[in-house]
Amino acid sequence: MDIEIIAVGGYDEVGRNMTAVRCGKEIVILDMGLRLDQVMIHEEAEVENLHSLDLIQMKAIPDDTLMNTVEGTVKAIVCSHGHLDHIGAIPKLAHRYNAPIISTPYTTELIRQQIAGEQKFGVNNKLFALKSGQRYTLSQHLSLEFVRMQHSIIDTVTVVLHTPHGAIVYACDYKLDRTPVIGEPPDFARLRQIGKEGVLALIVESTYIDNRGRAPSERIARDLVRDTITSYEDDKSAIMVSTFSSHIARVKTIAECAHEIGRKPVLLGRSMERYSSTAEQMKLVGFPETMSMFGNRRTVDRTLRRMMKMGKDKFVPIITGHQGEPGSILTRIALGDTPYKVDKGDKVIFSAKVIPNPMNYGQRYMIEAHLGMAGARILPDLHVTGHAYREDHYEFIHLLNPQHIIPAHGHIRMTSGYAEFTGEIGYTLHNDVHVLSNGQRVKLK
Repeated sequence: MDIEIIAVGGYDEVGRNMTAVRCGKEIVILDMGLRLDQVMIHEEAEVENLHSLDLIQMKAIPDDTLMNTVEGTVKAIVCSHGHLDHIGAIPKLAHRYNAPIISTPYTTELIRQQIAGEQKFGVNNKLFALKSGQRYTLSQHLSLEFVRMQHSIIDTVTVVLHTPHGAIVYACDYKLDRTPVIGEPPDFARLRQIGKEGVLALIVESTYIDNRGRAPSERIARDLVRDTITSYEDDKSAIMVSTFSSHIARVKTIAECAHEIGRKPVLLGRSMERYSSTAEQMKLVGFPETMSMFGNRRTVDRTLRRMMKMGKDKFVPIITGHQGEPGSILTRIALGDTPYKVDKGDKVIFSAKVIPNPMNYGQRYMIEAHLGMAGARILPDLHVTGHAYREDHYEFIHLLNPQHIIPAHGHIRMTSGYAEFTGEIGYTLHNDVHVLSNGQRVKLK
């Protein structure tokens, strides 16, 4: 049985991740993601109403027409976690494959919601929820295993595809957080065991390979946020916090800190409500009883009006918009498009870093400038990453001892940087390290 790795998307950029693994005549697709900044370039674009071919042309979703040249049958579409750059293309592409979509319970529910909102295609693939620590038999030769991992969204796993020639390990994305705020640490014992059983190939994110040292634990972010918010306990100005709506651990921390200083935490925005309410309903997180959440735009504006009337010092709005996204709540507040007015001394906390692309930098600069002109005090970067740094990668590789390494989830500077890093620990480019671009494939010896 020959084994081939096919780079469909996410190898020339950060986003629209999709990798196919062909084992003989059987194929497993890993992730099917969206690249949101490419959609945002087209201001009027509504993803739900666009055809897949238009989105491929926009470089917003993977060009999976490549799969027409791959001989074999797709046995499964497997998603490692619920971020849109890993599941966002499912409503547009999954219907082309007669295969189940397998993911963790929380990710499965997010995928179900994505499919329900799709306007262009009917996606009837069976959804199958697999918990971390469980295995799923795909065929006589292939089985799937989910290994518990940490990342900036709950219920993330490292995907392990067991083949007759060894395991294919897919780690896009991961973080070796030993003291997480929600959930348990990664399953180091199982990773070590898989390494002893034999790993044929590791497909691994390269996003922060240039960051030396180890990625700080989410507990560091929790302490940063707590130190900042609790220091304003007696302050009468507004406190607003913007973070990733999918970062449930961070949302929980912010809500608890608001509650601690006697303010009501209020989640505002469609994505904020969707991610948090789903996690709460599935009993994956507990929020303070005083917290409320609103997603509908009219309800959001009504809630903001009520905050102005009752006093901004009684609430902590937790809102979307830390990248300066058009139409997000923080952007609308900054531009004066809501009933909530920013006054001198109001605090705006960014519990997120700017995702590095020119559009985000420009949009973030614009909203910070508007908030600054209104007299707001801006507290940036109360954040730690959900991605592995260089020493985490070093540990991960030594746990697994893979025969081959395929850097992914990054543009060419990142993936080539990963190849350079692996050269320092005994691997050789073109021999057992393979740097691919979208559309390329490599057979493993």
